[in-house]
Amino acid sequence: MPPWLYPILAVLTFIPFWIFLPKFRLPSWFAIFCLTPFTVIPLLWVMAFRERVKIPGID
Repeated sequence: MPPWLYPILAVLTFIPFWIFLPKFRLPSWFAIFCLTPFTVIPLLWVMAFRERVKIPGID
């Protein structure tokens, strides 16, 4: 992958997470975690099962 492509993909991933996270009762700043590839999957999992997942300090 060309080195200039990663920042573009990171921003294109960051913006939707910044918008959608408050709808799942999560802080918007959690979108920072989507900048690394291995944290996007757990963040999507938390969003998918938000009714079942309890996060200490937030719930």
